[in-house]
Amino acid sequence: MAALPSESVRLFGTDEPVTPPVILKAGPLSAELEAGNLRHIRWNGREVLRAVSYIVRDRNWGTYNATISGLKVSETADGFTVTYDAVAKDAEQEFRYSAAITGSADGKLVFSGKGRAETDFVTNRTGFVILHPIDGVAGNPATVEHVGGDIVETSFPDLIDPLQPMMDLRAITHQAGPGVRVTCRMEGDTFEMEDQRNWMDASYKTYVRPLALPWPYTLKAGSELEQTITVTVDAAREATAAAADTRPKLTIGGKAGVIPPLGLGLEPELASAVLTATDTLRQAGPHHVMVQYNAARGHGRGELEQGIEVATRLGAEPWLEFVVTSVTDFADEIDRAGKLNVELGSPFTTVFVSPASDLKSTLPGSVWPASPPLEAVYQKARAAFPSARLGGGMFSYFTELNRKRPPLGHLDLVTFTNCGLVHAGDDRSATEGLEALPFITKSATAIAGGKPWHAGPSALAMRDNPYGEAPMGNPDNIRQAMNRMDPRQRGLLGAAWYLGYFAHMTRGGAAAVTLGGGVGPFGIVHAKSDFAQPYFDAAGGLYPVFHVFRGLAALAGRAALAAVSEPIRDVQAVVAETDHGRELWVANLTGEAATIALAPPVGQGRVSTLDADSFADATATVDAVERLSVPFSGDEVRLGPYAVARLIGS
Repeated sequence: MAALPSESVRLFGTDEPVTPPVILKAGPLSAELEAGNLRHIRWNGREVLRAVSYIVRDRNWGTYNATISGLKVSETADGFTVTYDAVAKDAEQEFRYSAAITGSADGKLVFSGKGRAETDFVTNRTGFVILHPIDGVAGNPATVEHVGGDIVETSFPDLIDPLQPMMDLRAITHQAGPGVRVTCRMEGDTFEMEDQRNWMDASYKTYVRPLALPWPYTLKAGSELEQTITVTVDAAREATAAAADTRPKLTIGGKAGVIPPLGLGLEPELASAVLTATDTLRQAGPHHVMVQYNAARGHGRGELEQGIEVATRLGAEPWLEFVVTSVTDFADEIDRAGKLNVELGSPFTTVFVSPASDLKSTLPGSVWPASPPLEAVYQKARAAFPSARLGGGMFSYFTELNRKRPPLGHLDLVTFTNCGLVHAGDDRSATEGLEALPFITKSATAIAGGKPWHAGPSALAMRDNPYGEAPMGNPDNIRQAMNRMDPRQRGLLGAAWYLGYFAHMTRGGAAAVTLGGGVGPFGIVHAKSDFAQPYFDAAGGLYPVFHVFRGLAALAGRAALAAVSEPIRDVQAVVAETDHGRELWVANLTGEAATIALAPPVGQGRVSTLDADSFADATATVDAVERLSVPFSGDEVRLGPYAVARLIGS
């Protein structure tokens, strides 16, 4: 039997070390210094900005993990100063920059960066990014100062803006709480804002260099950049401090819809590996298997037959994710696919269809690529698959659905996917991003115009990159944005993320949800692969997320009960009425142990906990949740970092 892995592998699937943030304080002003950037800037404990970061990106929108040297931090009672040097490079290019950060007790924070391209440096963005939080900000007023000096009253959008809600920016002022006014001034270039909730980030992002300018662009060797961000907090004397942190709370209410069916994604390239694991995967109880079919990737009849076999062995409905590759001959291509479906016995109960051109993002200001008209594509697909439920929308992310909304006349449902790590790869960003999902579900409902909608296949990691050539490789098993393989899929964080994602989708009214895959980068069961999987390569077995998937899939069609989490980013839950009483699945989405208050209290019942202590048991047996069950009653449950619990009670 393999030795129990490190706590880091149990939580995150990797032993990559993480340096904890440095807490900077200047009177009532505080900020967290992490990897050279600032997060969670607070005034009297109240968050006023989510982040101010100096970032360097490559031609595929991948963000470099800059190497920092010469870091110096000094603090007094009235202020702090941080300086460091950094380099972002790969085998082909190099960019260096120096940063200086100062903060003072009077509410002034200055972050400046001066950079130099050591080689010709091809980038899509290099410079500052500012994140405004969404909690207490979405839908609220803002004052904008434009580059030319004009001042305009506006507001942060409530429904997710598909483009840029604020442009030509020099400064933004908003109310961060009663009596707390915050101004963020940006100098050194023209800035603009995008609604980063599109990508499942819990923020509005203001960034350097307008997207209407050409990208990628080249910083010539020897060229220099100099930018400065100044944050000013103007707080009235009577402004109160944020309430002290209390234990998270979960309030359970009455009936609120139904639990949607839950399925798995399937890339044909992984079908053979999935088939070797079907005895185990069948016990996860997926409602459907979403089979990808893209002729441009060499998919044909054989891939469809394998996909159908996978679904059959799992006892699941075969669903089809059909990419139409032709622009001019799309009608014939759809006809051929429809005839092939008939030859195979018309097994696909739901068929999603999308042109290949929509697999790539078209940024604001860019020219849309050639594409067959969606109305005609959907009409033809309706005729070619007459017995199937027809879905349309985007096989890429909600962003693309929001920017190119489908005609709905021929559709039975609308679809999109999510990735948890588009812009940042750290643990907190992964779970904080779930905070954006209520806005995504609200906006998706508006886009669908009364039609049901489906989300997935979604995962922490990125199966395809709409913004570049491909997702990032991850040979070193690290935390990184845009990775095709993220190690946390195998750890407790991945299980907690799945539960949080499904909870938000259930609450938001999803008709169905598809998550990850059976094995591989998005899997729930281990299989040998071309990437290292610490502990599992020796022990084999199940990832903790298997048990979350199995538990949630079994609840499909049950009455969902309202579950209000406070704070929303720290705890999420799914609650259902079952034949044996109320069943509650709850996740701690933080890296700290938490005692979660339950209202109303759970009567006599049982609890099973997936945590670092039960990790080995969870990876070894399909029925680990039942085996771990112990008696429970009370008004609180204690969960370790990223732990998940199932409670059954009255």
